[in-house]
Amino acid sequence: MNLEGKAGIVTGAGRGIGREVALLLAKEGASVLVNDPGVGRGGEATDERPADEVVGTITAAGGKAIANYDSVAEYENAGRMVKQCVDTFGKIDFLVNVAGMLRERMIWNMTEDDFDQVINVHLKGHWNMCHHAAKVMRTARYGRIVNFSSDAFKGSVGQCNYAAAKAGIIGLTRSIARECGRYGITANAMCPMAATRMTVNDAVIAGWKRRLEQGLLTQAEYDARMAMPGPQYVAPMVAYLCTEASGDINGQLFHAEKSLIHTYYYGDVARSIYKFTDDGMFTVDELAATVPGSLMAGIPNVAPPQES
Repeated sequence: MNLEGKAGIVTGAGRGIGREVALLLAKEGASVLVNDPGVGRGGEATDERPADEVVGTITAAGGKAIANYDSVAEYENAGRMVKQCVDTFGKIDFLVNVAGMLRERMIWNMTEDDFDQVINVHLKGHWNMCHHAAKVMRTARYGRIVNFSSDAFKGSVGQCNYAAAKAGIIGLTRSIARECGRYGITANAMCPMAATRMTVNDAVIAGWKRRLEQGLLTQAEYDARMAMPGPQYVAPMVAYLCTEASGDINGQLFHAEKSLIHTYYYGDVARSIYKFTDDGMFTVDELAATVPGSLMAGIPNVAPPQES
């Protein structure tokens, strides 16, 4: 077992990807704090306690797990969660941040609360958990952090709040990697593709159909989404990033789905233009004449205007 004797936290572990990650980590020998407040897809309160089911499954198989129902969006809750892990298992070796929610609207229909709540759970929630965990890991001079981003960081129609949060998580992760690597702590990010209640339901499918009809999705993209595989295929890469064997992997961004894992080039320079004069100052007229045939040559408008 690759995680024998290790202990840590998986947030959003009551359902979907988080559940599969928690189950696999436990199967690999880790003791797991299973966090899930049991809220709905949009963050609405429910009386469900999915964390209990996951803990029951782990313990029935001979593993070690405890449940936690706090929201990662609350700073003090995150601190208590880390403390609960350390008090129960004696340490925190890994932190996997999966917890999330969705409030999907076009930007002109999105409310301030829609934006704030998604940012608070995803981006602020990741920071809350990483902040408290890093303090303990730094003292121990060991830790593995895996943060969940999404391919939505590239831009996602109807999800500007979610896309902004997920792009922020990549920057957060790369910063943590640079700050904490010297202390034996790695931080990496995952962009999964998996069918869960977050990604596939009747309302989501209806939205995909509308986008297909409007030309915002190709038929191939629509077909791929409709055939989306389950979350169990994402868990192995996450588990690997929590092991000692992954110690030289730090500040990286991965995509995982059935039969495929890949990395991204993130933030690297693609094309450049130079002005070799003493002041190095471009004029607007020079840019208007130069940019289309150089920096933007062959790069289409991601959403060209249409006739109303």
